[in-house]
Amino acid sequence: MKPREHSADTPQDFADADRTTLIAELARLLPATSLLHADEDLKPYECDGLSAYRKMPVAVALPETEAQVIGVLKACAAAGVPIVPRGAGTGLSAGALPHPQGVVLSLAKMKRILHVDPVARVAVVQPGVRNLAISEAAAAFGLYYAPDPSSQIACSIGGNVAENSGGVHCLKYGLTVHNVLRVRAVLMNGEVVEIGNHALDAPGYDLLALTIGSEGMLAIVTEVSVKLVPKPELAQVIMASFDDVMKAGEAVAAVIAAGIIPAGLEMMDKPATAAVEPFVKAGYDLNAEAILLCESDGTADEVAEEIARMKAVLENCGATDLRVSQSEAERLRFWAGRKAAFPAAGRISADYYCMDGTIPRKRLGEMLTAITQMEKKYGLRCINVFHAGDGNLHPLILYDANVPGELERTEAFGAEILKLSVDLGGTITGEHGVGYEKINSMCDQFGSDELRLFHAVKSAFDPQGLLNPEKGVPTLHRCAEFGRMHVHGGNLKFPELERL
Repeated sequence: MKPREHSADTPQDFADADRTTLIAELARLLPATSLLHADEDLKPYECDGLSAYRKMPVAVALPETEAQVIGVLKACAAAGVPIVPRGAGTGLSAGALPHPQGVVLSLAKMKRILHVDPVARVAVVQPGVRNLAISEAAAAFGLYYAPDPSSQIACSIGGNVAENSGGVHCLKYGLTVHNVLRVRAVLMNGEVVEIGNHALDAPGYDLLALTIGSEGMLAIVTEVSVKLVPKPELAQVIMASFDDVMKAGEAVAAVIAAGIIPAGLEMMDKPATAAVEPFVKAGYDLNAEAILLCESDGTADEVAEEIARMKAVLENCGATDLRVSQSEAERLRFWAGRKAAFPAAGRISADYYCMDGTIPRKRLGEMLTAITQMEKKYGLRCINVFHAGDGNLHPLILYDANVPGELERTEAFGAEILKLSVDLGGTITGEHGVGYEKINSMCDQFGSDELRLFHAVKSAFDPQGLLNPEKGVPTLHRCAEFGRMHVHGGNLKFPELERL
């Protein structure tokens, strides 16, 4: 695909002398196998999972110990060199997009599970440990780690902490912020801090919640303590079919209003199931305009009761068909289809752009209807998979970056979805973060007073502004420019559409 080049105001390449000095200092601190600076070695790090935006860093540091992390941070702070932290590179908001005058600090080599305590139900791990590996290590004790992003076989816990990642089971069990007890982290000046506590509470301000979801802009996490929960005795999934997306959206709100908190409550529209089924063979109803996947877990009696209650609510909301998983294999197939939605989109389109707004559950049908109109406006297809239970949207806009104008239309399409999310009473992100991708949309969400406070928090942790700069929180100047773009370019015109 043809990536977007960085803007003209991006700083130019490092001066050769400065580059040589920096690399020499990093080489003194790191093993030879933990420092990359040749162009061919840097290329895999030019983007994260959002490959539409790419930049080459000066170097990539891959420390193996906390002491090496401290050394790299101190060296870069002394030289005024930006640091961009990176986990497994699966992020979808360009949060790990390199700085052209900076160093990518990859935590991928810090992948040890330090301790699993089955009595306290706690696991202590390094940031490079894969999300799924925690559950695999805890399985021997009948425990697991609940947050389960679709990328859980690859994504790292450090990245999950940076983005406050969710997953299909976070409706009942919470996001990363609800499942992390403590983090150990290094500030830009090399100071080590411990935030949170293995006990029920910690003294002082709740800096743990502030750190989780801060997208690598406040500190570099070197150790994470997570909660483990018992594996349920039984789990079953209802696949509910609807002949209208509005009915499906209303059913989501009705389930929650009935006092039921399913283990998972996901929604997929017809184009999404049509893309997924040939890829996974999950057994989805391809005639339905939308399907809901509603899971119950617990004891056999608890599951039987909750499944019966959910079926009654779904039938009352107009479900045309209800199918309950009859085996663990069938339940896993249902979820495999939902979790494979992103790669399935890659089979039917050269590129896709995943959005991440969050809206009130009762507005889901309204949003889907609006997205259908936007498809016509921008001349692009969109398939929709939602964490419906908590209103977290993941529209996948399909495009081809090699076709002139399609990336620009895709960006405008995505921005309009996020603007509507705010207008409907929601937010511009649920779990993917702001990163570089949504920084302009932050101007739709927040006013100047709020942005000043955000920058003040950033400055308290990172006075030099070197940790993941130009991400997450826009400057007031940037928002002013964005506002002028809205005023002068609010009626977007795309000549390419006339040829479609």
